[in-house]
Amino acid sequence: MKDFKENFNLKDWKVHVLCLVIMVIAELIGTVKIGINGARGGGISFSLIPMLFAIIIGIALGGMKKIKRETMETASPYIGICVMFLIVKLSCSIGPAWKSIVAAGPALILQEFGNLGTIFLSMPLAVLVFRMGRASIGAAFSISREPSIAIVGEKYGLDSPEGSGIMGAYVTGTVLGTVFFGILASIFVGIKLFHPYALAMAAGMGSASMLTAATAPLVEAFPEMEEEIRAFAATSNTLTNADGLYMSLLIGLPLTEWMYKKLSKNHPQKGIQPVKASEDIVVEKEDM
Repeated sequence: MKDFKENFNLKDWKVHVLCLVIMVIAELIGTVKIGINGARGGGISFSLIPMLFAIIIGIALGGMKKIKRETMETASPYIGICVMFLIVKLSCSIGPAWKSIVAAGPALILQEFGNLGTIFLSMPLAVLVFRMGRASIGAAFSISREPSIAIVGEKYGLDSPEGSGIMGAYVTGTVLGTVFFGILASIFVGIKLFHPYALAMAAGMGSASMLTAATAPLVEAFPEMEEEIRAFAATSNTLTNADGLYMSLLIGLPLTEWMYKKLSKNHPQKGIQPVKASEDIVVEKEDM
């Protein structure tokens, strides 16, 4: 109890209250479905879910300087806790269709090699075009989902340039990726080139918000396969968070580090200055 009192930080309550208020507002807005009908029938549809609105509200408050830097730094360690609950929720969706999932096992695992392919496109752009410095490592070594944040947080710290890169990619993917995934899924449903299970596996590659946006048009197009589609998408998402973590840690990150050294050798980088942690700020004040 003594240790708890010593480590208890009164600043945390502001974070919890702020998150609760943003969450309530986002849930009151609810899921907004947007559909665009084509001239020859069919169309494109996607959903804007509460998670997206919560992120937009947070970005707006930060942009208007309504949230202090200190509050943002206090909130960052809670990301890992939230990720654990999310992974458990997704894992619970796998059980009902486990037989179909086992039959497609090799395909689900091999898709992780496809996720690593993004490195060869994103790293040259980040280093040679945008001159992002070491932030390019955090932004490009993976598909920038929750486990990737955990890897960068442990290895470099979220206050580092690599941490700025991963968080920037994560937020951008959540805000724009939801709409992009919904539109892309609708297009491929109309093309009828891939099996619904393959599209469901692709839908699970992104975050929970992307998964939801991508599976909505699939379920609408194939209502008789709804259970299997949701199970394949959830399994793909869970495996991306599980074996995808090791793929990123053991292959993706070393490969990105190597590419950064090679690409930046003769190209000066602008870079991103790391943000000092709240503890460092407190120490400086005490020294003064």
